[in-house]
Amino acid sequence: MTLKKDTVPLPEDLRVFLTVIRQHGFAAAAAELGQSPAYVSKRIQILETTLGTRLLHRTSRRTTLTEDGERVQRWALRILDDFVQLHDELADARALPNGHLHLCSSFGFGRNHVAPAVSLLAAQYPDLEIRLDLFDRTVDIVNEGFDLEIRVGDDIPGQHIGRQLVTNRRVLCAAPDYLQRRGTPQTLLELEQHDCLVIKERDNAFGLWELQRGAESTSVRVRGPLSSNNGEIVLQWALDGRGVLLRSLWDVRPMLEQGRLVQVLPNYSQPANVWAVYPTRLAYSGKLRACVEFLQEHFKTLST
Repeated sequence: MTLKKDTVPLPEDLRVFLTVIRQHGFAAAAAELGQSPAYVSKRIQILETTLGTRLLHRTSRRTTLTEDGERVQRWALRILDDFVQLHDELADARALPNGHLHLCSSFGFGRNHVAPAVSLLAAQYPDLEIRLDLFDRTVDIVNEGFDLEIRVGDDIPGQHIGRQLVTNRRVLCAAPDYLQRRGTPQTLLELEQHDCLVIKERDNAFGLWELQRGAESTSVRVRGPLSSNNGEIVLQWALDGRGVLLRSLWDVRPMLEQGRLVQVLPNYSQPANVWAVYPTRLAYSGKLRACVEFLQEHFKTLST
């Protein structure tokens, strides 16, 4: 292919290209964009013709980047980010946030807490177009095209900015009938002899609970007959008397107050603060700043 020196790529073609990369294929990209696969194929073909190079290797099973495709991906992200920042500066001038905002979070926290907050955010800023995606895996917010991640846990990637939204800790608890049958553990080591209900979420170590008492941190290996990657399922198992649970205090506080659960080893807990995490390139985004400030105020009611 020969580079067309008198033309430049269209932003829409770059956006389609990045969507194909993120979705690992033309059909999935078309579904996200609300277009036909033929439209996606045409835009990629025009982009390749404009740049005079092949950007993608396509087989019946997958789509991968060529060496030039990797180079164009880096530039496309930068170019479209510049458009976003231009839009944000103009939006700041108009005072009310508007435009697209792409958020992500984990399944349990996202469904129970982030989604209701986003609903209120949309009501306050009706010119914002907000998309919320939920995952049970680690997310690369830059390469996957997200503006903001609402993240539980203090391990913030160094290349990103993190602003704490709310303090949070996980506590140990179990149903009264379980404790009547099996006894109440008095030390962390005794947890190894109990049925512990293990949640496998994202990149957390499975079956390893790291707990703090004051400044002291201790790891305990736990196991039990029941485990899941869904925290709500595991909480229901705990209410059914199936074992000991490690869960966010704001999720179990009503059950503790009602006596349906009893806190175990109350001197121990696990930090699990909630953060807004976003790329450094968006540090001065007006719409992002408005969103984060809104979430900080909203989540004050959850603070422990």
